[in-house]
Amino acid sequence: MCGICGFTGEIDNKDKIIKEMTNLITHRGPDSSGFFTDENIAMGFRRLSIIDLNQGNQPIFNEDKTLVLTFNGEIYNYKELKEELINENHTFNTDTDSEVLIHGFEQWKENLLYKLRGMFSFAIFNTVENTLFLARDFFGIKPLHYAMCNNNFLYASEIKSLLEFPSLEKRLNLKALDNYLSFQYAPAPETLFQNIYCLLPGHYLYYKNGKIEIQRYFDPKFNEDPNLSLNDAITQIENTFEDSINVHKISDVEVGCFLSSGIDSSYVSTFFEGKKAFTVGFDNGEKYNEISFADNLSKKLNIEHHSKIISPEEFWDIIPHIQYMLDQPLADPACIALYFVSNLAKDYVKVVLSGEGADELFGGYNIYHEPLSLSKYQSFVPRSLRLLFSKLANLIPLNFKGKSFISRGAKSLEERFIGNAFIFNYDDKRAILKDPSIATRPQDFCKVIYNKCQDYEDITKMQYLDINLWMLGDILLKADRMSMANSLELRVPFLDIEVFKVASRLPVKLKVNNENTKYALRKAALKRLPKATAEKKKLGFPVPIRVWLKQEKYYNIVKEAFTSKVANQFFNIDVLMAYLNSHYTGKEDNSRKIWNIYTFIVWYNMYFDK
Repeated sequence: MCGICGFTGEIDNKDKIIKEMTNLITHRGPDSSGFFTDENIAMGFRRLSIIDLNQGNQPIFNEDKTLVLTFNGEIYNYKELKEELINENHTFNTDTDSEVLIHGFEQWKENLLYKLRGMFSFAIFNTVENTLFLARDFFGIKPLHYAMCNNNFLYASEIKSLLEFPSLEKRLNLKALDNYLSFQYAPAPETLFQNIYCLLPGHYLYYKNGKIEIQRYFDPKFNEDPNLSLNDAITQIENTFEDSINVHKISDVEVGCFLSSGIDSSYVSTFFEGKKAFTVGFDNGEKYNEISFADNLSKKLNIEHHSKIISPEEFWDIIPHIQYMLDQPLADPACIALYFVSNLAKDYVKVVLSGEGADELFGGYNIYHEPLSLSKYQSFVPRSLRLLFSKLANLIPLNFKGKSFISRGAKSLEERFIGNAFIFNYDDKRAILKDPSIATRPQDFCKVIYNKCQDYEDITKMQYLDINLWMLGDILLKADRMSMANSLELRVPFLDIEVFKVASRLPVKLKVNNENTKYALRKAALKRLPKATAEKKKLGFPVPIRVWLKQEKYYNIVKEAFTSKVANQFFNIDVLMAYLNSHYTGKEDNSRKIWNIYTFIVWYNMYFDK
C-alpha cells in the first residue's frame, strides 16, 4: 500500500513543495519515497513494500520513459496481464504490479481498467502529450482527491497532502457540512473542504490543456437471475470467494486477518489456518466485546489470535488524532475501534484481510429486512390512512411500541431510507444550525442515485444506494484511513469484481427473507463455520458511546465542546445542550446525534483552529 500526490504547472520551489506534500502521507508508505519532476509536473510517492520488496520503487516508467506512474493499491491478476503484455513485446524490469499498469496503459489506454482485478488509485503522466491520467478502482477501496488552484491541478491520496500546497486556500464547505449532519459523513464527490473533490469509484480523469474530463467506466449494477437456485448460488459463492481469498493473499510479506463475532470476518478467517487474527473490544459486557467469541473460533480454526481491550480513556484520548487521520469528520465510533485493531495488527503483520463489503453486496444489514416487514401494512392499508395514522402517532410526545413502524410505513422507500445512517433530518438541521438556510433534505441528494435503479426491488435499491454512498463515505473511508494510519495494508476480498458478479445475480429471496439477511452467503459459510456463527444476526462494531455519555466525565468533555466558540460559530448551543442533557438524564437516546456534532467540532479544531 502506498500514498501518491502531485501537481501540474510552473511554480517556484517545486521540489521542496512536492517533498512536503509527500512527507505528510509518510504513514501510508514508511518504507521509501520517490519523486519525479519536470517543467510540467511534480509527482510524489510513499511506499509500503508488499510485492517485489527490492525492486518495486516508484515512480516507474515505460520503456522509453514517456510515461510516468505512481500507484496506490494492489493488482491481483498482474501476473496474467504481464504475460499478455510480454506477448505484445513489452519489456519489464521488475516483478511488480505497478509496472504492469504502466505498460498496460501504454497498450490499452483507459481500456486497461476493464482488465484489472484489484484495488487501486493511480496517476500516469504522459511527458510527450503533457496529459495526466487518474483512475480509481471499481468500489473506491483506495482514495483519490483532486483540486484546482491558480491553474495548477493537484491530486493526492489524502486531503492533508493537498492542503500543504502553498496557495491552496483552506475553507469549510457548508454544503458538505449540511450533508454530513444527515449522513454522518460527507457524501462524495464533495468534501468538507471547499473546491477539493473526491474522484468517485469506477471513474477515471484526464487533465489536459487546463481542462478536467471525468468519465465513469464501472457502475455496480445488479442483474438478478430469478431462476438461480440456492444450491447453485452456494456453489458459485463458495468457489468465487475462495478464489478471491487466494488472490488477496498474494504477498511477499505475511498476511493476517481481522476477526469479530460476525459472519463476514469469520468466513474470511476460515482460510487462515496457522496464521494470525486480531480482535478488539470494550470492557462493557458481551454486547461490546467480541473477544471471547473470536478467541473460541480461532481455537477451532487453529489460528493464532491476538486481542486488546480498549479502555474509555484510550478511546477518548485518541479522537483528535483519529479525526486528523480521516481528513474529514466521520461520526462512526467504530472507526476508532478499527484504528486500535489496526494498531494491534501492525506489530505482527504488514497486510490484513477484512470483511468490508459483504453486507452491501449480499444484503446483510438488518434494515434491509424493512421492506418485507412493511409489505403487508403498505399493501392492505391505503396510503391516505397510513399518512393519517402517522400524523396522529407523531402528535403523541412519548415513544411507544409501534410508533416508528407507523411512521415509516407511511413513507416510500425513497423518503425513509438515505442509507445506513440517518442522523438529522431537514427540520432537525434547521433547528440546530446558526444558518438554517444551508439545510437541505437528504432525500433530495439520494434521488439522483435512486433514479438510476428504479427497476430494482426495494431491497436491491437499498443495496445500490449503500454501495454508492454509505460504503464509500463511511465503511471504506475508515478502512483505508485507520489501517494506513498504522502503515498497515487492509484488503477486502468481498469487494472483488468477480465476487460482485456472483452477488449481483442473486435474486432478492436469496439475499433477504424471513429467515435471515445475507441468506445465500450464510448458507455457503455453513460449510466452513459453526452454525451459530454463520447464522448470527448482524451486529456491526458496537461501541459504548451511549453508556459513556451518561457518565459525568464524558458528559463534561462533550459539554465543553458544545459550549465552545467553534460550536457557537455553527450551531445553536441551547439546542445542542438540550440533546446532551436529555441523553445524560436518560430521557431519550441522543447518542448518535451528540456524537455527530461532537465529531465535527473535534475535526474542525484539528484542521481550522489547531
